[in-house]
Amino acid sequence: MATVERDLKSLELTAREHWGDGPPYEVFKQLRGGCPIHWTESFEDFPDEAGFWSVTTADDIHTVSRDWQTYSSERGGVLAAAAGFPIELARAMFIGMDPPKHDRLKALFQAGFTPRRIAAHEEAIREIVVRVLDRLEGRRTCDLVSDVAQPAVSRVIGSFMGIAEEDDAIWARLMNSTLGAADPDLNPGGFEGALENDLPEIFDRCRKLIADRRAQPTDDLTSVLVHSEVEGQKLEEHEIVMGFFLLMAAGNDSTKATYCSGMRALMEHPDQRRMLLEDPALVPDAVEESLRMFPAFAHFRRTATCDTELHGQKIKEGEKVVMWYVSSNRDETRFQDADRFDITRKAEHQAFGAGGRHFCLGTALARLELKVLFEETLARYPQMEMAGRPAAVESLFINQLKTLPVRLRP
Repeated sequence: MATVERDLKSLELTAREHWGDGPPYEVFKQLRGGCPIHWTESFEDFPDEAGFWSVTTADDIHTVSRDWQTYSSERGGVLAAAAGFPIELARAMFIGMDPPKHDRLKALFQAGFTPRRIAAHEEAIREIVVRVLDRLEGRRTCDLVSDVAQPAVSRVIGSFMGIAEEDDAIWARLMNSTLGAADPDLNPGGFEGALENDLPEIFDRCRKLIADRRAQPTDDLTSVLVHSEVEGQKLEEHEIVMGFFLLMAAGNDSTKATYCSGMRALMEHPDQRRMLLEDPALVPDAVEESLRMFPAFAHFRRTATCDTELHGQKIKEGEKVVMWYVSSNRDETRFQDADRFDITRKAEHQAFGAGGRHFCLGTALARLELKVLFEETLARYPQMEMAGRPAAVESLFINQLKTLPVRLRP
């Protein structure tokens, strides 16, 4: 990683030199200490995009997250750079809405994502993970991203959405290439390719699912989108498609990202893995520490609805305000020795957001999936070790590995 400029105010946070190996944690550490609300003037990849304010501390992100009247999700979208993504599609997802519509649409799904309801799926999720691990029988090496994490999480979210198992790989490709459009390996066509090819394919495939559910309602989440009403009206087709996209994207990316980074950390810290193997009751704590250190999404964005002030910094109406969870989850004022992976920490984090209305809907599902993935992987391959250098996705948004080669046994 390049050395951070001494003048923090002139630092261009979006420069590729800072993001070649994942989030620039040292850069964020310097910002927290010297310029916690930081202005980035431009984007290296999007010269026409307006600049943005970076919010880097846990307390300030907590403030922004809970004040939707001042910091809107709907006004300008939820990403630092729109990259040509139509604002009307961003606003069709409840993550891109403000109350009261956000609350009404999100409520449609909350009943199905309660901890009790999700816990009832543990046996089915464990069967999926075991079946994926069974495919490795007889192999000496694998890639933990593509051979374990991706097929496992795709089948779990696919089962919730009512997708046929034979279509899991198609939907995984579409989610990876759309959310990872900045990475040439995940999407050689870049952002233009995502808009011109992937998005139309998502709409085409989703229209067929919508037609099927209209003709034959089921009990899956796709059917919920198709048949639900908000304010007395059925959702429009583009709202159904984008609701489907949001659930599929979160289901495919979040658990996969944190599982792979967490497993890497366990291999790099054998003392921590030894504790888990000796006391499997610590797995939920390992899940939380992995979520803290490796949140699946590096940031979400809001837009100021009026002139305001945050941490002494004046912010004008219409300006972007970007909350960096990869920074706040290592905030020294919240966590002692914040860059150390410690499964006994029992610390709260902001991997699922910092409270407020946009707190992650799938929290219970993600925690359960991670618990099962860690348990089953460690039980079968307690001496798994790295077999090459992992590669991070090139992205300001998704925080994950695209390859993690391992030897299953020494």
